[in-house]
Amino acid sequence: MENNYSVTDIGLAQKGQKQMALAREQMVGLVELKKEIIKKKIFNNIRIGMALHVTKETAVLVESLVEAGAQVAITGCNPLSTQDDVAAALAKEGVRVYAKKGVSVEEYYDQLNKVLDFEPHITIDDGCDLVNLVHTKRKECMNSIIGGCEETTTGIIRLKAMKKDGVLKYPVVAVNDSKTKHMVDNYYGTGQSTMDGIIRATNILIAGKTVVVCGYGDCGKGVAMRAKALGANVLVTEVDYFKALQAYFDGHRVMPIVDAAPLGDIFVTVTGDKGVIRVEHMKKMKSGSVVCNSGHFDIEIEVAKLKNISKTTEMRSFMDKYEFDNKHIYILAEGRLVNLSAAEGHPSLVMSFSFCNQMLGAEFLIENKGKLSNDLHVLPDAIDQKISKIHLDALGVKIDTLTEEQKAYLASWEEGT
Repeated sequence: MENNYSVTDIGLAQKGQKQMALAREQMVGLVELKKEIIKKKIFNNIRIGMALHVTKETAVLVESLVEAGAQVAITGCNPLSTQDDVAAALAKEGVRVYAKKGVSVEEYYDQLNKVLDFEPHITIDDGCDLVNLVHTKRKECMNSIIGGCEETTTGIIRLKAMKKDGVLKYPVVAVNDSKTKHMVDNYYGTGQSTMDGIIRATNILIAGKTVVVCGYGDCGKGVAMRAKALGANVLVTEVDYFKALQAYFDGHRVMPIVDAAPLGDIFVTVTGDKGVIRVEHMKKMKSGSVVCNSGHFDIEIEVAKLKNISKTTEMRSFMDKYEFDNKHIYILAEGRLVNLSAAEGHPSLVMSFSFCNQMLGAEFLIENKGKLSNDLHVLPDAIDQKISKIHLDALGVKIDTLTEEQKAYLASWEEGT
């Protein structure tokens, strides 16, 4: 297997296995779903190529698919998000894993290509880089691909653009659009893990600070909620009228970033767009302000442009000081995902929901091979209900059931006042 993995240090495998054991204990829904999937044998002889954050939670998904009969090759989907001990543990178990924390852009794409060399039947992506590579430089891979699954909002945005331009050549399950993904992962997961990353990188007190959240989608709502719970005053910047209205009704001050810049102590971007916090905004910030990103790519903050006019100093791991105009601000994790770079990403229980969707999304593609259009497909509502029930059962939570009379009433129209 020496040519089938590329990790930082295979000697970290035992540590990674311990981390996986902790994750497995929390990922109660995925563990139960795996038992059901194994019996179906639907993944036998299926090759799956993944570009996901290589975390302990992802490793549990990988081992679940392997136990269900799949062959898996995996790489990271962000240069800073791989957990080296987990990558080593997967390699030790015989998984084709090409992932190291802190790779260059060139190394990152080399690792993506190694996954595609595996000629996968299904791609599982977080951010659409794997799908993009297939459609641009590795078109021969389409000969074997049944379809793909996309994990995150940024990837969905890119896939919609591909569909609009008429270049999407195979069906993709929009995993992010499932309720049990974006209303759990993006909201609860991003909220907690982002604050975790900020605190680990800086060790500053959140209470009393003014936190500026750029973007009020599911991720922004989660970050704002957690920041407020820690005692922060929250300002929100938005470009969408309704989301801005939601932020206002949730009790947050809403204003343009140019007005928020002089007021904030901590800034978090979660928009999925580029140039959200620009140099012109950072010049207006108070000295000592902390700026970070929790969107998928490092394009939301103009870090490179700021570097051109600044003296930079690494103060702590994932915390760099930028000095300019007789003041300084701190950029966390080089403007990359602060929750996965400076912390460990979403809690394991949260990822259990997301990865149940990934497993069932892959199953959906296999069951519907050759029947799906080259478009984005959302899993049926019954899947959300199934995943919710699996987790409630595993967590020991019971709910009511409708009586026959109630079912009949909800299915009828005649009975009124």
